[in-house]
Amino acid sequence: MADVGAAADDGAQALGRLRQILKARMGTRREGLTTSTLARKAKLGRTTVSNALNEGHPPPSWDTVAAIAGALGFSGEFIEDDLYVLWSSTASARATTARKPDLTVPVSNLRALRPEPFVGRETELGRLKAFPSTGTGLPPITVRGMGGAGKTTLALHHAWQRKVAGQNPVWWIDAIGPDAIEAGLAGLAGELDRGIGQTLPVSEAAAWAAHWLEARTGWVLVFDNVADSAHIRPWLGRLTSGQVLVTTRHTLAWERGSQFLDLGPFDPEQSVALLKELTGRTDEAAVAALTELAVELGDLPLALRQAGAYMAQTAVDPGEYLTELRTGLAGVLPKPPVDDAQQKTIALLWSVTLLTLRLSHPDAVLLLRVLAYCAPTPLPRTVLDGALPSRLDVAEALGVLAAYSLVTLTADEVTVHRLLQAVLRAEAGGRRPSPDPAKAGDASALAVALLDDAAPAETTSGDVTDWPLWKRFLPHVEAVVAHRDGLEPLPELANLMGRTGTYLHARGHLTLALDLRRRALELSQRLHGTRHPGTLTHMNNLAVTLSEAGKYAEAEPMLRETLQVNQEIHGERQLSTAAPLGNLGHVLTHLGRHKEALAPSETALHIVRDALGEDHPETASRLDNLAVVHTSLGHYPQALELGQRALEITRTTLGDDHPDTAIRLGNLAAVHTSLGHYPQALELERRALEITRTTLGDDHPDTALRMSNLATTLRAIGHYDEALGYAEDALRITQKAYGSSHLDTAVRLGNLSLLRTAKGEYEQALALDREALDITLAVLGEDNPDTALRLCNLSQSLRRTGQLQKALEDGQRAMDIATATMEPEHPELPVFANNLATTYDELGRHEDAYRLKTQALRAAEKAHGPDHPACANYASNLVYSLHRLGRYEEALPHARRAVALTTKAQSVNHAELAVRLHNLAQTLLSLHQRQEGLNLQRQALETAETALGPTNPTTAHIRRRLDAATDDERTH
Repeated sequence: MADVGAAADDGAQALGRLRQILKARMGTRREGLTTSTLARKAKLGRTTVSNALNEGHPPPSWDTVAAIAGALGFSGEFIEDDLYVLWSSTASARATTARKPDLTVPVSNLRALRPEPFVGRETELGRLKAFPSTGTGLPPITVRGMGGAGKTTLALHHAWQRKVAGQNPVWWIDAIGPDAIEAGLAGLAGELDRGIGQTLPVSEAAAWAAHWLEARTGWVLVFDNVADSAHIRPWLGRLTSGQVLVTTRHTLAWERGSQFLDLGPFDPEQSVALLKELTGRTDEAAVAALTELAVELGDLPLALRQAGAYMAQTAVDPGEYLTELRTGLAGVLPKPPVDDAQQKTIALLWSVTLLTLRLSHPDAVLLLRVLAYCAPTPLPRTVLDGALPSRLDVAEALGVLAAYSLVTLTADEVTVHRLLQAVLRAEAGGRRPSPDPAKAGDASALAVALLDDAAPAETTSGDVTDWPLWKRFLPHVEAVVAHRDGLEPLPELANLMGRTGTYLHARGHLTLALDLRRRALELSQRLHGTRHPGTLTHMNNLAVTLSEAGKYAEAEPMLRETLQVNQEIHGERQLSTAAPLGNLGHVLTHLGRHKEALAPSETALHIVRDALGEDHPETASRLDNLAVVHTSLGHYPQALELGQRALEITRTTLGDDHPDTAIRLGNLAAVHTSLGHYPQALELERRALEITRTTLGDDHPDTALRMSNLATTLRAIGHYDEALGYAEDALRITQKAYGSSHLDTAVRLGNLSLLRTAKGEYEQALALDREALDITLAVLGEDNPDTALRLCNLSQSLRRTGQLQKALEDGQRAMDIATATMEPEHPELPVFANNLATTYDELGRHEDAYRLKTQALRAAEKAHGPDHPACANYASNLVYSLHRLGRYEEALPHARRAVALTTKAQSVNHAELAVRLHNLAQTLLSLHQRQEGLNLQRQALETAETALGPTNPTTAHIRRRLDAATDDERTH
């Protein structure tokens, strides 16, 4: 087995070396290029780029290095020689094998060409061949045309030509949506490097593939069947060094110029030539019939191929087929109107083909009708295994469909053209579905049953092994859900939607998860009533997703109802009551009702522990949830003990690299941060982030949470620049995952504001605080501790920007809300009094400030203990008010205490230590202890310049006071 630790060290060394290369080449290639400009080009945060180029910070990530390299326009040689070394090193820490792609072997995923004639598009194929596939700044090529025009067939033949010509890689992506595009690029990454494909989340693997392609030329990438330009636009700006071919039914506009190739129907001569090739008929009468048939079919390539395949398979005379088609022996068009001209053409063909297949191959008809209710994307063939008595029967039926050109078949997957699907569903629309999904007459119900049977079992946020299969299933689940809308409920559909909702919840796709879980609950209620175990499970799961989405007020009554019914049916201490109890405690905590959350959280732990044992993962989860409640209440010793036990159990049962382990690490780190144990917290948070990134991906909301918490601890120890990069990334990920109105977005905005404040960027902080408050008010309302916190932070930003009266109003309002909604002994309550007091000081109301600050210090000592680092802040703030009152003797012990506590807790170059030293120096100078005072003032300035920089407002203030004291010393 590879030495993972050594591989990680090698990766860090490679990252550090590449940082030096980036920095050097940035200077030689881009004279005058600023970090801000580079950040915009690389689409990264300014601080992220600054940290990446600063050797005083940890080595940057692969994505960061590659993005900067791309922004600087480095050549493929640079990526090949340097960035790949980096990736191989870092990837080897995650996998035991990592290989450099061997491009002497063709890299391609093209499906085989059908053994049928390719006629009618020779001119278009020649035009595609003329487009360049090597160079830089290459625009995409877009093939547009109506359904059935042969866009995919043309693109496939072109791709094969490029592969034979030596282009490499040649890669095909079924681009029906953004997730499918990402998965296709991730598949390329896995083909290029197995280690990457096996260890990286999809989003990171896709980014790796894009970086890899950017650095090379001569490749071909096909995005087939793009429905929306927004789905592909993020990739097009990067993929300009090879040939990008897009097929679409829509008129799409790209951000940069595209070469367009429009496909219409065949020319009549082409149509007849294709039919002659397919049928083998060249006699005069047959050609005459084929000519008329081509007109009847509107020269539509898909229709021509299906008609030709039918005649070839059945050996029917072209004239006879034309007569059948015109007279509509099979009912011709379905009763529901088919408005699309191409659908009408396919419907005519289907009428004849269906008559034959019903008589000779009814099993094939059944499978085709089932496939009509799935998505027009590849479906794993295993889904159909239960549709017929044996897998051999399924294989034979699929073979028949392929022979009639009705499906595209590979060894693992089957695909039906969306046009044929629409016709099949319309044809079946007049029949009322049967409640028995086993009956062939209800193909949509059978599709649901088959998908429900084949879909992965219930997954959790920590179970990522089934995610690749879920990604393939998701479009088909969405399709059958849409097609069953308004029809009688099916228990299989409720089950399928519920399980899919769990997967989507785990991936952070909450909007779609909420929709499916609501539908699942409604179906279950209609089928089974409100007291059925399945209904209660769906209600509990919906409440969990609502809670994750910040809709706590909506989740609470659902959890209470679920709990009440479970208790009535099973008793108060059965295992089925533990989940709603624990989830209720979680919701109450987020609603600020911490003390109320304690009882259900404790009861849930006791029930699970009694039922499953002390060492079960679910016991660990309940221990951790209870620890969070105790943390919220300020009961840090209890929280620490519970959190450590939860982590121990999770590591033992699930492993060190499991996402649940990351959750435990993160929550335990939060306790250490609250206790002022910053080194311990930092170590735990870095490990938690590493696990979460590896297992869930860079863009998962849990990754954002880990980044945000790490940024908070880094801020606490004065590492503002590093913290800022994480805070910016956390906000970006959260906004992308949850939107701009989610409560987590407000939290990320608030944390970023605190960092801007620490760096003296008060106007930026004020804007962030306003936005955070607006979101929190909209979600939680006025009377909530989180609202009080947002108001308090806004008040401080208003104070720093000189808006004192408004700061006073908001500060008082924040304190009133906090006092009304938090327990009197809560450790965060003194913050509100202390912050309000700072505004009193600014207004010259120093007695009022002194009174509040004294209360805050006493409350903090009681909550945290007298030696907690938080007490240093309260003591230091009290010193300021005592100075304003001229009570220097009284201020001196508080000032010395603040310095001692800060020195013990922080590094010698921490910004807070600079402030504490300054306050102590000013106290000593005011008491005429000049030598010690001047020495401490110089130390304060040196510390501030190191921690904050020479232009920071705090640094400037300390410098002015030192200059004044020095001038005064000279005068004396």
